[in-house]
Amino acid sequence: MDKNIKKEIIGCLQNDKSIPAEYEEVLFPTTKKEYELKYAGKERKEVILNDTMSVPFQPVKYFGKAKEGDWANMLIFGDNLQALKHLLKLKNEGKLKNSDGSDGVKLVYIDPPFGTGEQYDAKGDVPAYSAKLQGTKFLEFLRKRLILLREILSDDGSIYVRIDYHFGHYLKILMDEIFGKNYFLNEIVINRTKKIFEGIKRFNTATDSVFFYTKNKNYLFNGYKKERLEQKWIQMHSPGIRWTNVPDDYIKFYSKSQLREKNNSFYSKGRVYEGKIIMPPEGRHWTFIQERLNQYVKEGRIRMDSKSGNMQYKTSPLEIVDSNWTDIPGYSFKFSYPTENSEQLLERIILSSSNKFDIVLDCFAGSGTTGAVAEKLGRKWIMVDCGKLAIYTMQKRLMNLKEEIGNKGKPLKPKPFILYHAGLYQDGKFLVKMEDKDYKDFVLELFGCQKRIHKINGLEMHGTLNNHSVMVFDKKHFLTHEFLDELHKNIGSFVKDNLYIIAPVGVVGFNEDYVTKGKIKYTILRVPNSIIEYIKEKNFTRLEQPRTSADINQTIDSVGFDFIYPPKVKVVYSQENPKDKLIDKEYIIEIKEFEPIQIGSKIVEFKDPKAEALAMVMIDLDYDGETFSLDKYYFGDEIAKNNFKIKFSEEIGEKIMVIYLDIFGNEKKEFLNKNDFLRK
Repeated sequence: MDKNIKKEIIGCLQNDKSIPAEYEEVLFPTTKKEYELKYAGKERKEVILNDTMSVPFQPVKYFGKAKEGDWANMLIFGDNLQALKHLLKLKNEGKLKNSDGSDGVKLVYIDPPFGTGEQYDAKGDVPAYSAKLQGTKFLEFLRKRLILLREILSDDGSIYVRIDYHFGHYLKILMDEIFGKNYFLNEIVINRTKKIFEGIKRFNTATDSVFFYTKNKNYLFNGYKKERLEQKWIQMHSPGIRWTNVPDDYIKFYSKSQLREKNNSFYSKGRVYEGKIIMPPEGRHWTFIQERLNQYVKEGRIRMDSKSGNMQYKTSPLEIVDSNWTDIPGYSFKFSYPTENSEQLLERIILSSSNKFDIVLDCFAGSGTTGAVAEKLGRKWIMVDCGKLAIYTMQKRLMNLKEEIGNKGKPLKPKPFILYHAGLYQDGKFLVKMEDKDYKDFVLELFGCQKRIHKINGLEMHGTLNNHSVMVFDKKHFLTHEFLDELHKNIGSFVKDNLYIIAPVGVVGFNEDYVTKGKIKYTILRVPNSIIEYIKEKNFTRLEQPRTSADINQTIDSVGFDFIYPPKVKVVYSQENPKDKLIDKEYIIEIKEFEPIQIGSKIVEFKDPKAEALAMVMIDLDYDGETFSLDKYYFGDEIAKNNFKIKFSEEIGEKIMVIYLDIFGNEKKEFLNKNDFLRK
């Protein structure tokens, strides 16, 4: 170490100052590598593993019930980096078990956004999404997740990563660093959707790559065989002369001139076929030994060529797949989700590198192809995504599975799975342990309320918000519709129009953001117990939701979630009979006002909140009263272009659920009856 550097470091320590970041490599030199990708902002592996915050998973909804102690598949909404850290914790606790009893995930497949900042699409080089992180920031974003994914893998596990030509070369070097270049097995070539563009001065891009790595030398690999399009008859001889061992019970068929003896064993160039000795052409040998020949005879795959008089064999009905997978689609468009991977692609990967009841993980889950195929093939699965559209798309897809790959055949009921939130907790020790007074003060401050004790018809209120009374609900009880009925009986005639109730997410027993009784709206402000210990110490980055189809696969490196605060929405619902369209009836949702409610130090200023902060609107046309099933969705930019009117002609059920989503991931849920769409 240079003396001047040493002196400066000692001075920093003595004066309680931070050591300059450029000295990290001096203090903690990395092991010598053959090559390494260097870039600004690259953190040490140890720092990533130690400093990444683990956010516990909180169950939000159960789909089917698993027996006590049995596995339930996992659908996780949240930042995947933090979710991966918690999955690593579960692995270390022995809670991720494969069919062979090994700990961890047997197989990882990810199709991350490609991080170019340019726009591409599953359909070709046309606008589809713009990655938020570019260049070295994207590399570090991906590297952090790959480091954790390697730790989560079982000792015999594998990882497949899809990437395009822009970043494939960088990713290869990163994965060599993380997994070791000796554990790189294949670059698999797969289809993009082919489109020919005239006038560009390069070849059209037709393929993507999938990099296949393993964690160790001893890894699970089954390979994959596909049906051969056409079986052919091929001459059963190869170049060169070979004498091969003759089985004892076949020696009787040979003459002495056809045999050679060595070490008490007999060898010959010939083969026995239909009781006769058949010799190969001059200078060649029979391709198969006697045992293989006998097997092919039984299968009807051997014949004599009438022209040459030599044996021929028929190729197998199955052929072993190599690294060229352009015979199957790389993308699919069944669920109207951008960059939706095909089920055929995931079928090959899952069958090749896992067995039944092994765990398969996808932390960029998107439309849910990985989980859907894993379900069909009898694997356990874990899927993670930070997009609400992705979560609702996957939820509906899993509840409408078909048995066969390509979503064909009979309906398939999925095994039990649980929707979790990572970073939005419904129950937690911190709030439970808090003294009532401290708890009330804290949540009032959290939602920007004024602390003001007052009473309404003898019932104590704890603050005000926008000149409306605020009640802090007892965190030890359960907030139900029955409670609201009793509350309304006692104070309904004394409240002007709105009353706020603050309650932990986990104690609220219904989905609605507000309940209307008479002229009074009871608005529920849900408190997530989300890393509350750190809220005043750390600035969390909110997971922005896409406003356009182009932003579906945006990459945002976040460090936590904000708390839930439904946006302010004013909407008019109607229906009309359009004279200029070939339809009888059209339903209309007109958004009059939309504004996200922001609390905290990082307030985003919007010139036009309705135009800038509305991410999307999602609709369940026939709500069953329990589970939101995504039927239609509209992005914010699309809604803005149509003067904030959403029109659709599909028939609706008696109940409809509409979700208004702001760019911070906060939802306003509206529960409607069919007659709420008033005729103009």
